[in-house]
Amino acid sequence: MSAAPKRAFTVVGRNVAKSDALALAVGTERFTGDFSVSGALSVAVLLSPHPHADIIRIDTSEAEKIPGVVDILHHGNVPEVLHTTAGQGYPEPSPYDTLLFDRKVRFVGDRVALVAAETKEASLAALGKIVVDYVPLEPLFDPERAMEEDAPRLHGDDAYAPLPVAYDAARNLAGEIAFTIGDLEKGFAEADFVEEQVYHTHITAHCALEPHCASACLDERGRLVVISSTQVPFHARRTTARLLGIPTGMVRVVKPRLGGGFGSKQEILVEPLVAMVTWRTGRPATYVCSRKEVFLSTRTRHAMRVRLKTGMMRDGTITALSMDALMNAGAYGPHALTVVSVAGGKSLPLFNKIPNLRFLGRSVYTNLPVGGAYRGYGATQAFFGLNQHVDILARRVGQDFLDYVKRWHIREGETSPVFRALGEGKEGVDQIIRSCKLDECIDRGAEAIGWREKRGKRLSPAPGRVRGVGAAVSMQGSGIPGIDMAAASMKMNEDGSFNLLVGAADIGTGADTILAQIAAEVLGLSVEKILVLSGDTDVTPFDVGAYASSTTYVSGNAVAKCAESCAAQILDVAADMLGARKEDLCLENGSVRDLRTDKRVAFGDVAVKTLYGHDQFQIQAQASYVGSESPPPFMAQFAEVEVDLETGKVAVLDFVSAVDCGQPINPRLVEGQVEGAALNGIAYALWEEYRFDGSGRMRNPSFWDYKIPTLGDVPRLRTIVVSSHEETGPFGAKSVSEIGINGPAPAIANAIYDATGVRLFDLPFTPEKVLQALRANVPGQCGAESRPATEGKEA
Repeated sequence: MSAAPKRAFTVVGRNVAKSDALALAVGTERFTGDFSVSGALSVAVLLSPHPHADIIRIDTSEAEKIPGVVDILHHGNVPEVLHTTAGQGYPEPSPYDTLLFDRKVRFVGDRVALVAAETKEASLAALGKIVVDYVPLEPLFDPERAMEEDAPRLHGDDAYAPLPVAYDAARNLAGEIAFTIGDLEKGFAEADFVEEQVYHTHITAHCALEPHCASACLDERGRLVVISSTQVPFHARRTTARLLGIPTGMVRVVKPRLGGGFGSKQEILVEPLVAMVTWRTGRPATYVCSRKEVFLSTRTRHAMRVRLKTGMMRDGTITALSMDALMNAGAYGPHALTVVSVAGGKSLPLFNKIPNLRFLGRSVYTNLPVGGAYRGYGATQAFFGLNQHVDILARRVGQDFLDYVKRWHIREGETSPVFRALGEGKEGVDQIIRSCKLDECIDRGAEAIGWREKRGKRLSPAPGRVRGVGAAVSMQGSGIPGIDMAAASMKMNEDGSFNLLVGAADIGTGADTILAQIAAEVLGLSVEKILVLSGDTDVTPFDVGAYASSTTYVSGNAVAKCAESCAAQILDVAADMLGARKEDLCLENGSVRDLRTDKRVAFGDVAVKTLYGHDQFQIQAQASYVGSESPPPFMAQFAEVEVDLETGKVAVLDFVSAVDCGQPINPRLVEGQVEGAALNGIAYALWEEYRFDGSGRMRNPSFWDYKIPTLGDVPRLRTIVVSSHEETGPFGAKSVSEIGINGPAPAIANAIYDATGVRLFDLPFTPEKVLQALRANVPGQCGAESRPATEGKEA
């Protein structure tokens, strides 16, 4: 299927300045912490020092004597309402296994009690006076052991899954999904050889600059108003109301500017705490997590073990592939099923010509910090293994990685049975690839990195140092088909401007700007005339929020539909004003032009006529959109690395990302998203890592010890935008926000092998780990090209 021709755009495809750029630059944008509420109580939370324990007594008597203490919350005085903290559509696919405060703690950092006091100093002092008697229980840290009969059980019979999905608290199984296509054993039997490898990814933090925070107060009519740094204001409203036992309409959630989310704020963590304090006391309340609390008690990227087993012919044909993904959910299960589902659902369709496929995804409980939504959402973990595996297979049959990928990847007009078999926690939907420029991404990226000149050369710029190049390919999605819904509303003002109200949450991505560009393109006027208000549950229409790469595609389609309705009304009025036929009119530069006579009427004049004329009415519209498919963006990423053979240090010298995201609405914002995600992925590969002691306590919960890149660590980053046209997207657009994080880790791993002949299967690639692998570069060790195949016939 060839892409439909693109029309000439006036706003779409242009580098329009972000609507909040100047305000951010001069410091006038307001974040959650800038909304000071007079007389607000300061909230502090007591965290568990134990990974697994029963609470047999909480004594708050001494804490209550601290001057300024107003209220103390714990399991003994708040309602026990099972819920999930995941900000997902209702009913959530995540298990209901969480209480606001529980009689049991399940990880170091679990919530035990809350103090609300007149000052922060008083609330913190009171925390130190709370006496808690614990009975330690046997902890569980190894996900491989979680489902064994003698493993400690983390959750009781009361925990349950609201949807009919595989969930078994008795076996510490937080979620499971599986499918088989074809005859796997037959495929392995037919193969000339079988390659089996195990890949491990690790626990990491989102590291948003703004910590989790929220404030609550009662308005003049007694309704609860929550101001929160959230990606999901409507989900936050629903869950908060449920925990308080009040109607949803009694809660208003307002999302100001966010200082980063990356998925971490797709959780309802802080809103219920301040809401409960305000509802109980009638006083405003504020809670701002410390950086240590963010590390310990919020959410992480799930660690995952991915076992790949592949049968292959000597000509490179894959006869069978099995992916077994075991994910460490941590102590609770938000996103436990959906993340592991995406691991298979976003990676396996890329190679759609494999006749025999099996996927098994399981998510298990452990007494470690809780995993949640994180940019890439399972695809990052799966692509780390899959791209290395393909590199191993291609080398084994003497083919270039890029040539091999170009031969076997999914193309326009094709589909994959995986689309139907695997959605997010359930079966997916049939869909055909309508836009795919992955070949062009591969070619342009390879040229930029110097692939043909550098691959396999093991250049040595200095004694003890070697260089190599590696690549990775990936796909993602654009919203969750049949589930994600967005809505938009617009109204026209006397000066020809428009108020655009959207529930979508701009978390720093430029969503407000992108949606304004889409509306402006439809209406034929400058983007400055679109006045965007987003993320206020009392004012804006419903939107699932900022996740699943949904905003440009799902919210953008809703905005386009809404703007088209306004445009039709404008044309009706202008036809009467110009004495013209509607079909002879066009919208252009904030006016309506008669193509026959070249007469014009300005939008402002149209608005004045409708608002003050004889037949008065408001030009306004509202529209909703639910996608029936999730068109994937495609990306090829390339890394050139230098490895110090004496120290094991890996330096990324050059990193190239070539992306097909359909029609870029704003190319500069696309580049920003891709480069930010690429750097995020490089940090994931080389530096970031939760480190635990023997009791499950994180040893590095600060930026002193948890390494993220500084300016001096940033390599040369280059982005190549390869335009295609997605016919189901707004003006041909697809998503771009997540895909860039999927390729850096495997591209760097493949580059390290290209430089050294050492294959690394476990993230992150710390100097110690690389040096150990270099010194142990023998078959059967982690530095070997491959762990021995266990089945099939050797080539």
